[in-house]
Amino acid sequence: MISKKNIALIVTGLTLLVAVAGLFTAWRWFAAYPHKRLSDSTEIVEIEVPRGAAFSEVVRLLYKNKLIEKPTLFRLYTMWEHGSITVQQGSYQFRRDDTPAQIITKLKAGPKLFLVSVTIPEGKHHLEVAKLLADAGVAPEAELIAGMKNEQWLRELDIKAPDMEGYLFPETYRFRKNTPVKKALFTLVGQHKKVWSQLIRTHQTGLRRLQGKFNFNSHQIVIMASLVEKETGVSSERPLIAGVFFNRLSLPGFPSRLLQTDPTIIYGCTVAEPRSAACREFTGRIRRIHLLDKDNLYSTYTHPGLPPGPICNPGRASLTAVFAPSDTKYLFFVAKTPGGEHQFSATMEEHQKAVDKYILKKGND
Repeated sequence: MISKKNIALIVTGLTLLVAVAGLFTAWRWFAAYPHKRLSDSTEIVEIEVPRGAAFSEVVRLLYKNKLIEKPTLFRLYTMWEHGSITVQQGSYQFRRDDTPAQIITKLKAGPKLFLVSVTIPEGKHHLEVAKLLADAGVAPEAELIAGMKNEQWLRELDIKAPDMEGYLFPETYRFRKNTPVKKALFTLVGQHKKVWSQLIRTHQTGLRRLQGKFNFNSHQIVIMASLVEKETGVSSERPLIAGVFFNRLSLPGFPSRLLQTDPTIIYGCTVAEPRSAACREFTGRIRRIHLLDKDNLYSTYTHPGLPPGPICNPGRASLTAVFAPSDTKYLFFVAKTPGGEHQFSATMEEHQKAVDKYILKKGND
């Protein structure tokens, strides 16, 4: 018969054995935890750690984005293995198949410089530029638009205009996500200044002609380039378009000095503020009320010379065309096809025939 003392020893031994086995199992499980994948997916997940975020807040972000399964266990593992850590502000990228150990390694390494690429095509106005930058994650759209009108920044950039229209140079840029608005806008304007400096060095004769014959300052050159940019997407036509516009401003046979370019009406009706009564009725198609609208200050059908400001942001080719326009007698042009090449004419009679052929479709062969 087993004595009570021996029974107690057996029970104690079994209890210890179970405890040791439990501890060993828990230890094995805990030891395996850092290398346990929550998913087999290689999908990239990006999280933004705000300034001054506590580690508990970072853990919540990881859990919310389904990168970890048990927040408390993740925190215990981190404290056991790494002690107290501070996570820097910024963007972090993880894969869904990252293990807890890999996640901690990335957090300790700090944010990487994740750049986004954004292309600003030629001919976009400033509101469109703001949307392109915002859609790419560079900066909030409303803040970009406000920044384009920031009077202090305009003075720093030596832009003598109410906004940055015309100076947001079309190019492909690489920005860090959530770039400060000022830095983003100054980068675009800085590219314009770089190209501008190159052009005035290589087109001294053209610059003197613009300043002498037409009394143009640098801002007016940009305005003219924006008109050329919006009138044609055909590179070879830009010098011809510029030549027509300069002829309309200078030739005795065109005394009205009206440039009569449709994009100026559209800009005045869709972008510029305030809008005229006729512009408030604009639905995408230019009508007679818009052609006769004197309250649209951008309309080159009712106001001679250049509009008050650029109507888009011109690229290098359009700026070059203004410095070096074609020497031509053309005064008119009409599109052969929407968005395509133009037919150029020196007289109204020739122009009317072209309009009949390509617009009214009369007398086509």
